[in-house]
Amino acid sequence: MDTLFSSPLWVDLIIVFTLLEGLALAVYFRLTGRGVPLAQFGVNLVSGVCLMFALRSAIAGAGAMWIAAGLLASGLAHGLDLWRRWQR
Repeated sequence: MDTLFSSPLWVDLIIVFTLLEGLALAVYFRLTGRGVPLAQFGVNLVSGVCLMFALRSAIAGAGAMWIAAGLLASGLAHGLDLWRRWQR
């Protein structure tokens, strides 16, 4: 069990699932007009994926620069998402 959680593979799988979920939601909205448009959740999705990238980098033993880059990108995307929502 310890080997599973010390491997970055599980984070890779979650990232892939998250991206597929985002794609499915975008396609569903495009085909039906129902649901949430990509413009409303895309930046939030990017923020989450960047956080997962930072976690993956930490588990894989990547340098601090990669972890910081993922956290910075996530924070910037989150800030943009909040700013866009605040404008409404």
